[in-house]
Amino acid sequence: MQREIYDEDHDDFRGAVKEFCKRFATNDKREGWDANGEIDRATMLAAGEFGLLGLTVPEEFGGAGMLQDYRFRAVVYEEVIRAGAGSLAGALAIHDDLAVPYLVHMGTRAQKERWLPGMATGEILGALAMTEPGAGSDLRSIRTTAKKVDGGYLVNGAKTFISSGTTADVIVTFVKTGDGTRPDAFSLVLIEKGASGFAEGKKLKKMGFHGHDTAELSFTDVFVPDDHLLGGEEGKGFVQLMMNLPLERLSIGVAAAATSQAALEWTLEYTTSREAFGKPVIDFQNSRFQIADIATTVDVLWTYIDRAMSLYQNRELSPAEAAKVKFWSTEREWEILDACVQLFGGYGYVTEYPITRAFLDARVHRIYGGANEIMREIVAREVTGRK
Repeated sequence: MQREIYDEDHDDFRGAVKEFCKRFATNDKREGWDANGEIDRATMLAAGEFGLLGLTVPEEFGGAGMLQDYRFRAVVYEEVIRAGAGSLAGALAIHDDLAVPYLVHMGTRAQKERWLPGMATGEILGALAMTEPGAGSDLRSIRTTAKKVDGGYLVNGAKTFISSGTTADVIVTFVKTGDGTRPDAFSLVLIEKGASGFAEGKKLKKMGFHGHDTAELSFTDVFVPDDHLLGGEEGKGFVQLMMNLPLERLSIGVAAAATSQAALEWTLEYTTSREAFGKPVIDFQNSRFQIADIATTVDVLWTYIDRAMSLYQNRELSPAEAAKVKFWSTEREWEILDACVQLFGGYGYVTEYPITRAFLDARVHRIYGGANEIMREIVAREVTGRK
């Protein structure tokens, strides 16, 4: 089905992203990322040079100034994932969809001047730290505190499952600055790599995204200056997180659709060239029916995602709608990838193939950004009006 969401500017940009992938998203690069457990800085700097970073950063701070036009970000995901570089797509998403927007939309003028120019070039990489060993989707149960002292705050606590935790230069960190669990008891602070008392734990060994670092972080009397309080206002952290969650969940939905599209293309190529019992696998009725189901689901998925992107651009994507996008798209992605791996047969179990890596990477899509069970609860409350 022909998609109608893109215009000539997006098509031109797609050409630049394809050229970037041709040069920097190669199998050799991927193997290096997997071996080191992180995306090398040279690749991120190249992404900045190609204009793939800081798309929403205003031009006065060195960015592209796209603001609400999320379609450019979607183009990046589509092409990077199609190139089989899921870990790179994840790293780009953490930086541009999780970290950068907080500064663009909520940072003070001084905070924007300090960090955004480098974030647009890849010289400064960002991450978001919310999850803790005892607090995942239930953010109000975090224990990391920021106590007020002269000139700033002392942060103590720990975070876990932090994507880009070891490669990030500045981490938007969710902390408690008050008592209880009221929304105004939480704040967001900007903690820089190298701050005294800030320690990066081991890189976590994961099922997927082997080339994208995920780490534990700990804070022991980390001094955070007053001007590192996001937006300069204490007690706004929970509201700030809620403001950016629709974008985070839309981003996951776009990645799910892009992965599903790529999986369909890889599977068509494989089943057309692979023979069994004297004929191409694609010529068996079961294979053709499976492909028909997958292709139709991918079309429906893109139609839904494109509509969600339009709503986001018009600032009309509600938290409940974003939750629908996140859980429904990732559930369909998982079904599609499972079917595609089956069509690959034994080769679908070998990580040399992008379909296998995509299958492993995609499992976390139903967990992070809010587990899908939580997404269903958000939608149910909206639909039924019951808490």
